[in-house]
Amino acid sequence: MSHHSDQKSTGGITRRDLLRVGAAGLLLGSGLLLIPKRYFRMPQEAQTFVTKVAHYQLDIADAITRGVLELGISPEELKGKRILLKPNLVETASGAPHINTHPLVLRGTIEAFLRLGAATVMVAEGPGHRRDTLAVYEESGLADVLTEDRIRFHDLNYITGYELPNAGRQSSMRTLTFPALFREVDWIVSVAKMKTHHMAGVTLSMKNLFGVMPGIYYGWPKNVLHHAGIENSILDINATLKPHFAIVDGIVGMDGDGPIMGDPKKVGVLVMGRNLPAVDATCCRIMGIDPYKVPYLERADNWLGPIAEGSIEQCGEAITTVRTNFNLIDTIPAQQGIRLA
Repeated sequence: MSHHSDQKSTGGITRRDLLRVGAAGLLLGSGLLLIPKRYFRMPQEAQTFVTKVAHYQLDIADAITRGVLELGISPEELKGKRILLKPNLVETASGAPHINTHPLVLRGTIEAFLRLGAATVMVAEGPGHRRDTLAVYEESGLADVLTEDRIRFHDLNYITGYELPNAGRQSSMRTLTFPALFREVDWIVSVAKMKTHHMAGVTLSMKNLFGVMPGIYYGWPKNVLHHAGIENSILDINATLKPHFAIVDGIVGMDGDGPIMGDPKKVGVLVMGRNLPAVDATCCRIMGIDPYKVPYLERADNWLGPIAEGSIEQCGEAITTVRTNFNLIDTIPAQQGIRLA
């Protein structure tokens, strides 16, 4: 009778059968763990707008106005809004204006939003590399432009903050502290620079938001965020802040050892859209980089926004007409193997 010892006669299923089914289920479950999470997410859609702008002396305000309208944002939506522009203002170096968002891109953005009905536009930044924000502000040439245009500039590094629960939950940070100024604005716009990055692969509109985190809470160069993980922090900030719009200055970008030590790269484009992951994925393709090989973008896919080319409605110029392969450095791990096929 020993040959019946592993049987519980319920429909002919034995304990051995159940063990086999359990083992198969375990293997299947293990296999599912290896499949990227994006395959289990509902697909999202977004629009981006790309326009050619050959140099900074052209009518940037007109280019941005056309882009905003083509993306379906009406003057009625912007009427009376208080707009905060967050540029990429990192560092200054002699003969290297390509480090930062160009002041004339900010002037054009300000003019475009005011033209479209915004009540006020301000510029705010909290650089991570230097504690003296105003020195960077003046040395970059931005102070001259904003003073002439009578636009207020705010140093985000030293503004008292308020806490929000960490909606991204990618890092161990339970809350994120944003400048209290953000409670007084309606739209936050990331006005980034098109650059490679030695730690994140690329720095575009999403990574640009590191600069909204006040230095008095997060240190220099935002040490708390680096400790929490750069990619985790990028996702947490974007998920929690929920910025409203992005414009990327690709008129002259930076390739090689970005975001500070790289070389100027003339691309001649502005890229914009409501959804930051979609904007950044479009920028990557223009740069000759596969967004799915940039880890934080791959993780954002169909969560914070779509990065698949087929899920992004391309307005304005086609990517193929403006693609300009950026130089990537093989000895920088974050830039290895990210070239778009």
